[in-house]
Amino acid sequence: GGAVDGSGGFGSSGGSGSSGGWARLARSVMRRPVLYLVGVFAVLALLAAPFFRMEAGGFDERVLPDDAPPRLVAERIASEFPGGSIAPIEVLVSGSAAADVQRFADEVARVAGVTGVQPTADHGDSTLLSVTYPGEPTGPVAESVVRLIRDIPAPAGAEVLVGGRPAADLDMLDSLTSRLPWMALIMASATLVLLFLAFGSVLLPIKAVLMNLVSIGASFGVVVWIFQDGHFAEWLGFTSTGFIEPSNPILMLAVLFGLATDYEVFLLSRIREEWDATGDNTASVSAGLQHTGRIITAAALLLIVVVAGFATGGVVFVKLIGIGMIVAIVVDATLVRALLVPATMRLLGRWNWWAPGPLAKVYQRYGIRESGPDSDDPGADPAGRESVEAAAQ
Repeated sequence: GGAVDGSGGFGSSGGSGSSGGWARLARSVMRRPVLYLVGVFAVLALLAAPFFRMEAGGFDERVLPDDAPPRLVAERIASEFPGGSIAPIEVLVSGSAAADVQRFADEVARVAGVTGVQPTADHGDSTLLSVTYPGEPTGPVAESVVRLIRDIPAPAGAEVLVGGRPAADLDMLDSLTSRLPWMALIMASATLVLLFLAFGSVLLPIKAVLMNLVSIGASFGVVVWIFQDGHFAEWLGFTSTGFIEPSNPILMLAVLFGLATDYEVFLLSRIREEWDATGDNTASVSAGLQHTGRIITAAALLLIVVVAGFATGGVVFVKLIGIGMIVAIVVDATLVRALLVPATMRLLGRWNWWAPGPLAKVYQRYGIRESGPDSDDPGADPAGRESVEAAAQ
């Protein structure tokens, strides 16, 4: 039969990668790429939807098992001493006379949500005020009280510092939020550059970053649905706090982005080899998936077994990371790798391997390959296979 043309037309092609379950799956997807693309994105959007209503907050004693002594003590204090707080807001007023400190304390007492203000220590011209509030240290009332106290003007010539557990959680959240865009920019930029040097393509690195975000977004949505909303709480053995500790998704993002990129590099490297040899986009994708299918599946299963230990832990945020990583690995190794990658590469056709002239020269000189091109053979450089590229067009 006729070979598949470089733009993605169908025919039959020889080679060890042209038969097998993974190759048949890839060809099935590439016969109906739009249908698969829409269907998979619908499933992933459904999984990711809860993430858009995530509430961020610090952890408290409820992340511990029900019988943990610190949790038992905290719950007993809350039940036997209502209106108090196991983690009061600490306000340090320095450089002010006692009368001014008292007036400042009276203003703090009038803040919405404050249930009491007590001086607990003094040293020289510094006084420490303990401010209580209802609810958890990580709750919205505590956060609001911290912000309102910080808005109160300090007494003349004095310095006011607001600390304690609620203030620490609020400051951590603000710090993470301000630096998260830089983290995302660095990760995405490094991935785009390295994948371009690996594949000599402009579009494949962009597609890889988007695919990574899709699988990670699905895992975040599942995490919010389970741990914030409390689904399966009894079965998994945890107490929902109604929010997600923000450092957990950030840690998951860093680890899962690297894992997803690793799978993508492994798969696309094999597809690139086939493309360099044949100039046949569709056959390259099916052969690449066939050659890497078993080993990527085995690696994914191994990772799932490892992180499953996290999911069985007694501390909630460890359990959260374990379940979130399992979901992301399953999504990435099945829906993304086996369905989205073939569908998108079929639709892009020869554009998968396109790069403008100046970038193509950069790839020819600095591209990451298994072995360098033979200087005596101009055709040995994969990026220099002009005849293949012309045939693909």
